Amino acid sequence: MQQITSNSTVILHINMKLTDDSVVDSTRVSHKPAKITLGSGEVTPAFEYELIGLKSGDKKSFTLAPQDAFGYPNPANIHKMPRQRFDNKIKMEKGTIIEFEQLNGHPLLGIIRDFNDDEVILDFNHPLCGQSVVFEVEILEIAE
Repeated sequence: MQQITSNSTVILHINMKLTDDSVVDSTRVSHKPAKITLGSGEVTPAFEYELIGLKSGDKKSFTLAPQDAFGYPNPANIHKMPRQRFDNKIKMEKGTIIEFEQLNGHPLLGIIRDFNDDEVILDFNHPLCGQSVVFEVEILEIAE
């Protein structure tokens, strides 16, 4: 039976949880598995390492430390923006996630960390930065 190698394309279900067992995300919710090509930079080398050698039908659970999952928060990714740049329909609340469109058309998510009448402090770090993450994977298909 074919095993995952360092250049495999893999179709898999992924559940992500924090170490307190709270579920963060799951491809099962949308019923749409992920497709990952190892070596492409889509996931971290540590995540890829955990998949090497698995076969279709295999299930595995592993925990990645922050530096191997989503990294640590970068202070350069926290920005102050004038409050008037935001639509009045946006709910100004700490923790609210706002989607911005980058020049290349890709979305960029920012989390409101603080705000006042003049400015909004947005955090563009990944929401899971600084956290150890538990991944549960189920390999559905391996395509070379």
